[in-house]
This record gives sequence, C-alpha cells and structure tokens, in this order.
Amino acid sequence: MFYFVIALIVFLLDQGSKWLIVNKMSLYESRPVIGEFFQITSHRNTGAAFSILEGQRWFFLCITVVVVTGIIWYLLKMIKDKRKLLSWALSLLLGGAVGNFLDRALTGEVVDFLQFRFQFSLFGKAIDYTFAIFNLADSAIVIGVSLIFLDAIRSWLQERRGNANESHGS
Repeated sequence: MFYFVIALIVFLLDQGSKWLIVNKMSLYESRPVIGEFFQITSHRNTGAAFSILEGQRWFFLCITVVVVTGIIWYLLKMIKDKRKLLSWALSLLLGGAVGNFLDRALTGEVVDFLQFRFQFSLFGKAIDYTFAIFNLADSAIVIGVSLIFLDAIRSWLQERRGNANESHGS
C-alpha cells in the first residue's frame, strides 16, 4: 500500500499546485522565480507533451484508462516481487497519469505552469531556448520513466554479471 500512498501524494501535490495556478493567476500570466531562467506561467494544454495531438481529449482519456490499469496491475506484481525501484517508478507514473487524466476529464485541458528559459552563448552564437511549459504530474512521469530505464539497466547488468559468473564457474 505504501506505493499507492506515494501515487496519492504525487496526485495531491499536482492537483493542489494546479488549483493554485488556476485560482491565483490569470491565464498566460507569468511570475519570475529565478529571473528569466525559471518562471511560473499559467498555461493550458489540450495535447500531450509539447502540445502534440492537440484537441484529442477522448483519445487521451481512453489511452490513460488503459495505461493506468496496466500500471496498477504491474505495480501490484512488482510490490509482490519486492522490486523497490520499479515500484517507486510505477507509483510516480500512476500519480502523474491520474493527475493529468483528471484535468482532461474535467476541463478538456491540462494546467501547465513550470517554465524554463535557457540563455547562453555557444561558439559566439547567442542561444535563447524556452522549454515547453509543464506541471508536477509531467515531472513525476518523466522521473518515473527515468527510474524504469535505470531499473532496466541495473537488471541487465546483474543478468550480465550472472551469465559471466556462470561461464567462469563451469
């Protein structure tokens, strides 16, 4: 149950932060946190990451139901198998997916607000890049996916070491 509590905490932090943005800022309003590098900007997204597939609300709702069902099933399996890193990853995915799902289900759009702007010089050329605005659910999903990759690499290395030990032992 611990991992479902983690998912619930992610969900509540996500929804609480989005509630603050919707109720304390007007749409497209921006407030600097660290100069122009990090700003809180009230934004809405009807698509997925980087606004791809905009306006495909029902597609995202259906896909999310399938994905969340799969995450819950796999999370229960990983908890039983005592795969802690993978269980953490899945709990972050679950909380983030349900957070964005609720936004889409209720309003047809996701509240985004974390904005980063990178300004630097490279080989004498000025670079000014603003990363796509995102939210805490998106962050949890990205961290969860990263942990899944880390777990896969760790498992692959353990398997490889096991195979190497078997071949040296025979």
